[in-house]
Amino acid sequence: MGYKVEVGISNKHLHLSDADLGKLFGAGHKLTLKKELKQPGQFASDELVDVVGPKGTLKGIRVLGPTRKESQVELSQTDARTIGLSLPVRESGVLDGSPGVKLVGPAGEVTLGKGAIIALRHIHLSPAQASEAGVKDKDWVTVKTFGSRPLIFEDVLIRSGDAHTREFHVDTDEGNAAGIKNDDLVEIIGKK
Repeated sequence: MGYKVEVGISNKHLHLSDADLGKLFGAGHKLTLKKELKQPGQFASDELVDVVGPKGTLKGIRVLGPTRKESQVELSQTDARTIGLSLPVRESGVLDGSPGVKLVGPAGEVTLGKGAIIALRHIHLSPAQASEAGVKDKDWVTVKTFGSRPLIFEDVLIRSGDAHTREFHVDTDEGNAAGIKNDDLVEIIGKK
């Protein structure tokens, strides 16, 4: 295979529905752009929310835009344990059966019935990039890192479509374990 992909370390963050955005920040509120992200149309907003678990609160967690159909909180295992949550590892958007969590914003609070997850490690690729790599959407691959603590990551999901561009997403726990940082290169070395 031998296809190289840039790393994008994903810190704790959340995605909000329009309804939950209104409850947390006030009716009619729109997310404000702080920084464009590598994935087309995605951005970090200026808006911050507190995430409350049974054993504590994570303060000032960034909201990513644009808004989504359902609200979702993505934490690392370390972050989840810190506030007393046991979260499933899931693909973004696959929320059924996941625990809920309380969100507190400047204008109010929301208790989600579901939606708190640890994001499954994955690679975003455009259709052309997927073709170059010899993979397609929903394939599973093995990835080798070259950081200060090289690792082999098994079970990495390929997410390919027009709204994707080349980037390997892992959370801060996985990035730290491998000694990798944003924009480092990793290599797809196998496919299931």
